[in-house]
Amino acid sequence: MSESDTMPDESGAPYLAFGALGSVALALYEYYARGNKQRGMFIGLWPPTMIGFAIYQALQHEE
Repeated sequence: MSESDTMPDESGAPYLAFGALGSVALALYEYYARGNKQRGMFIGLWPPTMIGFAIYQALQHEE
């Protein structure tokens, strides 16, 4: 087993991906369960930003 197999990904991309999934759930909760459509749509804009930043972090970590 090499060292890269035991070390976690240090780019932070997996954490941002889980954060994006959580914000999708929060956006759906705000929009449908609480009926606050404006806040739900605002929170719904967060996942693409987080995913884009995760991709950027993963690419920076490759170099």
